[in-house]
Amino acid sequence: MARILVVDDSPTEIQAFRSILERNSHEVLTADNGADGVAMARQELPDLVLMDIVMPGLNGFQATRQLTRNPDTAHIPVVIVTTKDQETDRVWGKRQGARGYLVKPVDEMRLIQEISALINEEAH
Repeated sequence: MARILVVDDSPTEIQAFRSILERNSHEVLTADNGADGVAMARQELPDLVLMDIVMPGLNGFQATRQLTRNPDTAHIPVVIVTTKDQETDRVWGKRQGARGYLVKPVDEMRLIQEISALINEEAH
């Protein structure tokens, strides 16, 4: 079981992720914008962050960069989860430090596999 922070400005998306993650025995923390997501990650130090890109204020790319470049949160894997399916977005996301990139709507099995792989990687 992992503690996973979901950062997304859509209550519908947050609820969808919450039900998938809880069904798979993960604890869920949520933030509805990038700035709150960064603050929550610094405070709670979750095992993994699922990050939307398109949000008001601090977008997901900016929030990911803040998390991955801060020594206190750099160890936390960030997986970008977005509707943006362009190769340039994927490349930019990885440049900001994201360890994974999934396109919405996310397949539950694929999401859980990605989370498990990254968390197991962190444990070693």
